[in-house]
Amino acid sequence: MSTPTDRTERLRERLQAELKPSVLEITDDSHLHAGHAGAASGGSHYSVKIVSDQFEGRTLVMRHRLVYDAVHEMINKAEIHALAITATAPSEQS
Repeated sequence: MSTPTDRTERLRERLQAELKPSVLEITDDSHLHAGHAGAASGGSHYSVKIVSDQFEGRTLVMRHRLVYDAVHEMINKAEIHALAITATAPSEQS
């Protein structure tokens, strides 16, 4: 079974490879969900802040879909139970 650090690194690698972000911050929030059904199955809870050129001109739903598509294998394998996403385009950065 993989460790939380391994999962976080795989998550980072997949998002980097697929979305080539200029900013990528990943926080493992699993400890906040102890006792939650998803935590019992081994899946982790993450918060992701990501800035990518691929989000330019796309709706929030489309941006989230791109993130989910990048990590779908990890979700299907129950390595990720929940993903809180903040996805912005570079032009939206202050």
